[in-house]
Amino acid sequence: MVLKIDLKIFIFFVLFYLTKQIKLYATIMVLCVIHELGHVVMGIIMGLKIEKIEIMPLGLSVSFKLKIDDYNKKIKKGNILQLKKIAIAMAGPLTNLIMLLIVLNTNINLKIVSNEILAYANILIIFFNLLPIYPLDGGRILKEMIHIFEGSIKSKIYIRKISKLVIIFITMIGSIGVMYLKNVAIFFIIVYLWIVVVRENRKNLTYDVLNKL
Repeated sequence: MVLKIDLKIFIFFVLFYLTKQIKLYATIMVLCVIHELGHVVMGIIMGLKIEKIEIMPLGLSVSFKLKIDDYNKKIKKGNILQLKKIAIAMAGPLTNLIMLLIVLNTNINLKIVSNEILAYANILIIFFNLLPIYPLDGGRILKEMIHIFEGSIKSKIYIRKISKLVIIFITMIGSIGVMYLKNVAIFFIIVYLWIVVVRENRKNLTYDVLNKL
């Protein structure tokens, strides 16, 4: 198992500290760890082993070793592997939803952080991760669903286009938010999303070129 740390996490730490939102950021990071544990548990249930854990500015990312046998079990034009990936991707936001319901329906009294911040942080994580942007959870779910019905090649083409359109829309809305809320953190989150999308697109394009050789 490989452990990687994205050094941009320190930039985000300083940023949220300067904007006096360090408690929110720390809460989000802790909840993101729990969110990722949801993925891990589901992956283990699916019989997969952890390959890599990466600590990123907006949480953790866990990748699994895929079983060759799963590629041969067909579900329409996709295969059983796509269903496993969808289940694993959904497990993270579902974990945060469960935590949100617990916070809203019980009188948890933590001295470190209030119920309001806990609820707000969980809502942010759920919303952020369900955005149809690859490689966020929402993008992964959508990509694998397209794979099942349209095949592997079209799923990659469609998810790239959808990711770009969504990130452009978020950039427009986020820019308005930065202007009216005077919150620079929104700007840096959008920049980070662009970096993630561009990096993933380059990776996929490189993979496609290698396959054609």
